[in-house]
Amino acid sequence: MQKKLSCLLVALAFAAPVAAKEPGTATRHANEAATARHYAALVAGAEPKLAELTMFFTQMPKGGDLHHHYSGSIYAEQYVDFLDKQGVCVNKQTYRIETNKEVVAAERAKPAKERNCLSSAEVYADDHTWRELVQRWSNKDFDNHGAIQPPPDRLFFQTFGYFGPVSNANFAEGLQELKKRAIAENVSYIETMFKMAPAVSNPEFDARAWQLVNDDAGLKVALNNWMETLARDPAFNKTLGDFVAKIDEAAAGIDDERFTMRYQTYVLRLLNPSQVFSSMVGAFKAAAAGGKIVGVNIVGQESTAVSMRDYTLHMKMFGFLKSIYPDVKVAMHAGELALGDVPPEGLKFHIDQALVVANADRIGHGIDLAHETNAVGIMRKMRQDDVPVEINLTSNAFINGLKGEHHPITLYRKYGVPYVISTDDAGVTRHTLSNEYVLFASRYKPDYAEMKKTSYNSIRYAFLPPAEKTRLTRQLDERFAKFEAEVAGLAKDVAKKQRAKTK
Repeated sequence: MQKKLSCLLVALAFAAPVAAKEPGTATRHANEAATARHYAALVAGAEPKLAELTMFFTQMPKGGDLHHHYSGSIYAEQYVDFLDKQGVCVNKQTYRIETNKEVVAAERAKPAKERNCLSSAEVYADDHTWRELVQRWSNKDFDNHGAIQPPPDRLFFQTFGYFGPVSNANFAEGLQELKKRAIAENVSYIETMFKMAPAVSNPEFDARAWQLVNDDAGLKVALNNWMETLARDPAFNKTLGDFVAKIDEAAAGIDDERFTMRYQTYVLRLLNPSQVFSSMVGAFKAAAAGGKIVGVNIVGQESTAVSMRDYTLHMKMFGFLKSIYPDVKVAMHAGELALGDVPPEGLKFHIDQALVVANADRIGHGIDLAHETNAVGIMRKMRQDDVPVEINLTSNAFINGLKGEHHPITLYRKYGVPYVISTDDAGVTRHTLSNEYVLFASRYKPDYAEMKKTSYNSIRYAFLPPAEKTRLTRQLDERFAKFEAEVAGLAKDVAKKQRAKTK
């Protein structure tokens, strides 16, 4: 017996040391469990506790916002503040920005009561003008019918024409404002659609492209020829270089230990084929350079005549460039359509082509899923290829009228398709990422583990190098540990007060 004991002691002495249990692990698990119970109580029952959910998600770390438009994310108030800085004014009859310096100077020379074009301070001082302006520059007061209104989709897309002259300048200030707001609601990463890549018009290419849309071999030759022409065009290449430099300049000073921002460039699907493709070429080249431009997208209302006519052509253009630049990431606005937006046949193929033809790495919106001919195959491919859908609940409800059980997030979740929650254009629709989490939780009642996973998904599916994802994930771990400790403490205090009341 003594010999066996000695042998055991020797063996233990030379064995590899057992790793000590990480301090605080049990406490973190307990805090996570307490947070899950607290959250479950907030979403339980027919009437979720919306005020408490709002506080909960405002404080909860939310990782990133991956479907985010720079110009549509800045609130009208910020754009009004930019008027004086840019030396422009707002016409108080049309609510459009006057950029002609001579007109602005003439208006400034008039007595205040006679001015038709107002400065920032004058807009705020004139309550009627301010209220009318914000109703045109955003959806404020739409639901309470505070104005004579166009249809919601028209109002939404028309806003960009109003604030465009100031959204296309003051980039550094605008990015800083978005950063400040993100940090305030515990968002650590934004991937914003920032600027459209430069475009060149070529009427001859336009005619050929429309003729060759169903001739893949011929279209490939035409695309290759136009791309080679652009490569030899010094003006195009200089414009592209200036474009990238302007983004780098605006982005200076944004990143720090609390917050990171990266940029998608995009093409506008409402232009002619030569403009779309030349812009796409520039976008892919800019993203391939390995700087702060991390992906390519396509924007513009998907239900317009031009968008519908050229949809397949655009997808083939993306597929062509993706074969040349396979490492460039593509997030695609696809299937942002609801029944009645277009004829039924227009709802049958958009997400499918974005995945199969354009080889998209993420799908934006994807709300026509239930109408697509290959709906089951789409979800199977997205699940197997790990392609997430970007869910924008406020935007989809306002523009397309889809919410509740009518929203296809119910399908995506049921069939295991990965997803992220994002804002789209929070300045136009006047909400926050926290509010999107509140809507999601209160409508669909996922458990806390799913909500937490959703936050981590926004880093997992970001168009970032692995090292950056690892850094942001570790940061998210730390933020969740702190958040869950605070919620657990709050829940304990509440329970203690309730016990005291019953005594």
